Amino acid sequence: MKVVDLFSGCGGLSLGFQKAGFDVVAAFEWWSAAVECYQANFDHPIVKADLSAPAAVVPEIRKYAPDVIVGGPPCQDFSHAGKRIENDRAELTSCYARIVAGIRPLCFVMENVERARASRAYANARQIFKEAGYGLTEVTLDACLCGAPQKRKRFICFGKLGEADGFAQATFEGRLAKAPMTMRDYFGDALGFEYYYRHPRNYSRRAVFSLDEPAPTMRGVNRPVPKGYPGHPNDACPVSGDLHVLTTAERALIQTFPKDFRWVGSKTDVEQMIGNAVPVNLAKFVGETVKITLEQR
Repeated sequence: MKVVDLFSGCGGLSLGFQKAGFDVVAAFEWWSAAVECYQANFDHPIVKADLSAPAAVVPEIRKYAPDVIVGGPPCQDFSHAGKRIENDRAELTSCYARIVAGIRPLCFVMENVERARASRAYANARQIFKEAGYGLTEVTLDACLCGAPQKRKRFICFGKLGEADGFAQATFEGRLAKAPMTMRDYFGDALGFEYYYRHPRNYSRRAVFSLDEPAPTMRGVNRPVPKGYPGHPNDACPVSGDLHVLTTAERALIQTFPKDFRWVGSKTDVEQMIGNAVPVNLAKFVGETVKITLEQR
């Protein structure tokens, strides 16, 4: 089945759906750095396009005759790392819905942060999906139960034409792992360290983690241990001068990108791409669930 990826970023969703057996035929993205990175890793085209104008872009997307549309509209205004105020970026969620409604593929998948589910923008998008004839399965998935060694909760809306709401709920829930995947489960001892620092959003949160737990959510910033870091009672070990700080490459691996994925762009851009991406294994889990559901029907 042919897939088009909207708001594709560097390609986490695309790669996961490819691994699940779908034919990704095109991607659409506005951020130039992500477009260049995507181009370096996929054979199919990526179109640099402004997806905030659905009427203009729908004819371009329709050329690829997608059976499935997937995408993660920018989520900064919903995320814990953002200002938590809905503004123009949040409206891209509604734009995604209008594009889907304009093309009416057999099904679609929309990915966003957990908080997006309660937003005004999603309520509007949901109404657009329903008016276009889609039944919706709405689930919040934690990546550490879906094949990735990272706590990362993401809201997934899976829509299919002509279905009742909740049509794939049991399939999603039945495929979740029984226990969270730890860093050691995924990497074994290959990383060469036991504890590591991940810069917190503020010092009320812990920053030192062990391989024997899932990693925290990878964010779009990556900083060394600051001289003023006071430590936290829940840190996995005391802060010391030789405490490991995750490298860019390690952060990408935690996002379950393959080692041979080519990261193109400035360090700042690459760190942002990694933080924005859907973990590849989470995308694969979603893609496999979509495939199972379609085969059952």
